[in-house]
Amino acid sequence: MENKVWLIAGTVEGRTLASFLASLGVTVLVSVATDYGAELFEESDLIRVVKGRMDLEDMKAFIQKEAPSLVLDASHPYAGVVTENAKRAAKECGTEYMRMVREGSGHEGCVEVRDFTEAVEFLSHTEGNIFLTTGSKNLIDFTHIENYADRIALRVLPLKDSLANALDLGYRPKNIICMQGPFPEDLNVAMFKMFGARYVVSKDSGKAGGFEEKLAAVKKVGARLVLITRGDDTGDKLDVVLKKLRERFGGNDAAR
Repeated sequence: MENKVWLIAGTVEGRTLASFLASLGVTVLVSVATDYGAELFEESDLIRVVKGRMDLEDMKAFIQKEAPSLVLDASHPYAGVVTENAKRAAKECGTEYMRMVREGSGHEGCVEVRDFTEAVEFLSHTEGNIFLTTGSKNLIDFTHIENYADRIALRVLPLKDSLANALDLGYRPKNIICMQGPFPEDLNVAMFKMFGARYVVSKDSGKAGGFEEKLAAVKKVGARLVLITRGDDTGDKLDVVLKKLRERFGGNDAAR
């Protein structure tokens, strides 16, 4: 019987998991939401990339069609809807589900908020320039801040849709940076200084996502970090997931 895993990839760890599973002879169906995500994976006889966003019914149909023995959820720690739907789809289809969660970082000295609404509320009572590092999806929330077009600089992925979204919402072209991270501390420092950032808005992307370098840069320029916390996402860290996969698909001698 063919070993097949559906890997929901939304973090850099997804590439590690796909390669590891392929090294064990497992067929990996890697699902990503965008063209950019698809470009991060090299397809092979054992790795097949499936592009496109899925809701709950799409996920159930995909599981029923492909019949994987395991749904491995390595989606971004802030993609709560994806995780909720994947977990439910796996349960309703009778398929095992496993969650990999990226390890977070320290939050000392940060202004912690539960969501984007709280971030906007806090920043609405401040003065000074704001630097957004939370991507393009929630840019609309920050348009509720008075004089947002003049106060806010932002950093998004170098994708046409991301740039178009920012421009359509009225953000100034001179305040938009399109680059792929993670970013080293010195580059963060240069960007924050360039825009005179008093506040930097971030998610806790963990060590792999460059959070520690961002936090160090914020402190160095004398700004304050507004941190959108993760909520109650639970699962295993990468090393634990790799161990479980080795035990399940490779035995004691595989993938050393």
